[in-house]
Amino acid sequence: MAVSMGVPQGSILGPTLFSVYMNDVALAAGDSQIHLYADDTILYTSGPSLDTVLTNLQTSFNAIQHSFSSLQLLLNTSKTKCMLFNRTLLAPAHPTRITTLDGSDLEYVDNYKYLGVWLDCKLSFQTHIKNLQSKVKSRIGFLFRNKASFTHAAKHALVKLTILPILYFGDVIYKIASNTLLSKLDVVYHSAIRFVSKAPYATHHCDLYALVGWSSVHVRHQTHWLQAIYKSLLGKSPPYLSSLVTIAAPTRSLRSSRYISLVIPKANTSFGRHSFQFSAANDWNELQKSLKLETLISLTNFKHQLSEHLTDHCTCTLPI
Repeated sequence: MAVSMGVPQGSILGPTLFSVYMNDVALAAGDSQIHLYADDTILYTSGPSLDTVLTNLQTSFNAIQHSFSSLQLLLNTSKTKCMLFNRTLLAPAHPTRITTLDGSDLEYVDNYKYLGVWLDCKLSFQTHIKNLQSKVKSRIGFLFRNKASFTHAAKHALVKLTILPILYFGDVIYKIASNTLLSKLDVVYHSAIRFVSKAPYATHHCDLYALVGWSSVHVRHQTHWLQAIYKSLLGKSPPYLSSLVTIAAPTRSLRSSRYISLVIPKANTSFGRHSFQFSAANDWNELQKSLKLETLISLTNFKHQLSEHLTDHCTCTLPI
């Protein structure tokens, strides 16, 4: 069939041409922030009051819709949702509606799955971790029911390919979840190791890690988090992250001033201390007490040094 407009589905030119076509949409966001990932667009803003936030968001949303219209793109209203993030105050029962240009109201939701991560209005990540736990338990259950069919090598490969990627996807985002929630991932992780190692249920978690040569979920999450910070330092992260880390200029000539440290911004609330700008700088400076990097090195060398510094220390408090 002849193609009179666009490009055929699956064409290697498709992603590039789509990016060029959509590039100027972000310019219409105004006072709001916008992120585009393929055809998934997220628009967000913050402000001193709810009225200010909703007014700014409506203005930006209108501009984005006009931009879509000029590109002959249709907004899927049924898939477009609105969420109010607030970790301390109760959300109003009937907030002002955000509307489309044709007068349709957007639905307010308390949870929304965006690029594989469930976001909730309190940023507790309870829904996301609950879904992770359920997904992993389902797969481990299948593996245990068919364990007689797999060799040890096959078990090892199956867990690494089908279980671990689920546990580690997006972990730098949901790392701010409570320890109680995160411990639920330890439980399913230990079950996966027992499937590989045939270890009895009562085997201590430290012994489980030694049997397969894997680190704990906590160490893997911390490793990914510190690597994300270092990528920002190298400028290999998106600009909206790289711009949030600033190397501190030493004010006095001290022995410690030789090492790379980051400026830690002021944060008056616990929510603020969970922000990337604060937590990245704080965690990096804590790491530097043992890592002591004087100059930026390659990402490969940093990963190697990081693996030597981050090891599991048994606290005997994690669930078996």
